[in-house]
Amino acid sequence: MLRYIVALCLLALSWAQDCQVANFQVVQNFDRTRYAGTWYAVGKKDPEGLFLIDNIVARFTILEDGKMTATAKGRVIILNNWEMCADMMATFEETPDPAKFRMKYWGVASYLQSGNDDHWVIDTDYDNYAIHYSCRVVDTDGTCLDSYSFIFSRHPTGLRAQDQPIVTQKKMELCLLGKYRRVPHTGFCQDSGSVDTQ
Repeated sequence: MLRYIVALCLLALSWAQDCQVANFQVVQNFDRTRYAGTWYAVGKKDPEGLFLIDNIVARFTILEDGKMTATAKGRVIILNNWEMCADMMATFEETPDPAKFRMKYWGVASYLQSGNDDHWVIDTDYDNYAIHYSCRVVDTDGTCLDSYSFIFSRHPTGLRAQDQPIVTQKKMELCLLGKYRRVPHTGFCQDSGSVDTQ
């Protein structure tokens, strides 16, 4: 009974929420230099189609010209049963908002991803957690038809207890509460040979 009441409350809350993508808030005064480095995906809202499954580690780098690039490694399954570790590379095109980028994937990675995706940094404290969001298809009412989102941690063991409430609040604001799954780190991409998709 309690679960039923909680589910109804969450449903009512989602109806009252503003789920239009254009109104989602991103981190203010985004500092890409502080953001650079290694992040471990610990939670993920999946998009439609093929995507990195788990053991996902992203590294953001600032080039000499100030532009940001990213590499990501993670386990994928292709051709129904071929399990491999994919190395991917992306570059970012800047927009007027420093926390909003257009991400372009290169090489075979463009087949694993949809190509040019909006890539928004919704929130981060730079030292412990970060929340990324991408909407691939916006519906006529301004809500998202196909989105994906990562919860990143600087620590492979996951989020700190004090970061959990902040992350939960942001999931709610993105209208994605309850739609994430845990991303395990089993060492697959360290133990198996990687396939370079650049």
